[in-house]
Amino acid sequence: GTMRPEILHPLFAGHTSLPGIGPRFAKMLETATGGARVVDLLWHLPNGIIDRRASPPISAVEPGTLVTITVRVEGHVPGRNRRQPYKVTVSDATGRMSLVFFHARTDYLERTLPIGELRVVSGKAERFGAGLQMTHPDHIGLPEDIERLRAVEPTYPLTAGLSQTILSKATRAALDRLPALPEWHDKSLMARETWLPWRESVHLVHGPASDADLLPTTPARRRVGYDELLANQLALLLVRGRTRGRSGRSIKGDGTLRRKVEATLPYTLTGAQRRSLAEITGDMEQPVRMLRLLQGDVGSGKTIVALLAMLSAVEAGAQAALMAPTEILARQHMVTISKFAVPAGVRVELLTGRDKGRSREALLERLANGEVDILLGTHALFQEGVVFKDLALAVVDEQHRFGVHQRLALTEQQAAVDVLVLSATPIPRTLTLTVYGDMDVSRLDEKPPGRRAIDTRAVPLARLDEVIGAVGRKLAQGERAYWVCPLVSESEVLDAAAAEER
Repeated sequence: GTMRPEILHPLFAGHTSLPGIGPRFAKMLETATGGARVVDLLWHLPNGIIDRRASPPISAVEPGTLVTITVRVEGHVPGRNRRQPYKVTVSDATGRMSLVFFHARTDYLERTLPIGELRVVSGKAERFGAGLQMTHPDHIGLPEDIERLRAVEPTYPLTAGLSQTILSKATRAALDRLPALPEWHDKSLMARETWLPWRESVHLVHGPASDADLLPTTPARRRVGYDELLANQLALLLVRGRTRGRSGRSIKGDGTLRRKVEATLPYTLTGAQRRSLAEITGDMEQPVRMLRLLQGDVGSGKTIVALLAMLSAVEAGAQAALMAPTEILARQHMVTISKFAVPAGVRVELLTGRDKGRSREALLERLANGEVDILLGTHALFQEGVVFKDLALAVVDEQHRFGVHQRLALTEQQAAVDVLVLSATPIPRTLTLTVYGDMDVSRLDEKPPGRRAIDTRAVPLARLDEVIGAVGRKLAQGERAYWVCPLVSESEVLDAAAAEER
């Protein structure tokens, strides 16, 4: 188990531990923040502000602006039917305006805006005909609430179905749980960087007073970011200490399967592939656990290197596994790997989420009996009671995702397993240390023969027509084109729409 200090427990509770958050909203908060714990809300930083400080008299209100004003309620004018808006007229010493509500609940509005009383309303004021109106004020409060309402509110990135109100309320509740932790930085560092204590810094990051406060260069954001990187490094050091200290076992194949497969490859291995393979098999032969990263662009031949490494394990009488981030990628690996391995007599199987009941049980049984040499599947599947007879090498294809926790989950399960991580992300040396601080790195820095050079250009959006023209010309020549659209948000629906629009 983890040795988490008692003081941090409230931050590591689930979202449903916050007031007003049930399972449905908890799921949305997890989608928006990328995590299922209260602490994840704290690292979900505001990306905008709503400034409610303007408080002019009605006669001086600029249409289209956000205002927070004290008004007297004059009268209620319900709509003639359900589709018509419900209006409440209000005034101050300088003029009148109306508050407009659709699908209004009469009893609620009569309670909230009693005739003759003073109320504070905050929202966007707009011109309507000759007058001013505010549709669905964001806040309605008592005169003594004005200072609280005339504030600058942070706005956060959202997900479908989640409102700013709910996310902000949950975040405020999370901020209330922040413990006062002893300072872990050196006094001189704090003074040099003009940093405030951690708790105050987190509050500041969530309480921007201006657009400038949203910049990553503010002392509060820099402090919180530095803490995150430092914590990450310390965690990696601990993990490294734990995993490195574990003895592995020496896996040494006799080369029979590798020679068979290499003879059937339609090309010869590049120098970089040979070098990487030698580094990997060299590590596998050591009696300590391997933790190695194989980095190379898409198309640089990582899969074949991984296959040859897996064959070493099979030659030694053990099993190998390859985990891909998605089922589609797992299937692609299955096609490539079985094409070369099956003719050499290697038993390769694919485990997917679609395998249910009988067929799944039969496959798991073969795996436990050692009748499967190489198993392919997704990360998720390897956590659901998949037991090997003798797993010696696990290959983790991360495509573009760094996942320290997936690696840990795997290493907990099989103490002595050698781990090879494949990554297509070109990672500068310095950053390799931050993300993969616990690994040795092999690089495929040569293109296999016959691959054409890649031409990369950056074109501003204003010249989109030229890009479309260029794509058109290529298509006319019978060539094919890829057009990858940026993620609009974390929503599948919106991303598909963006691609369709293009």
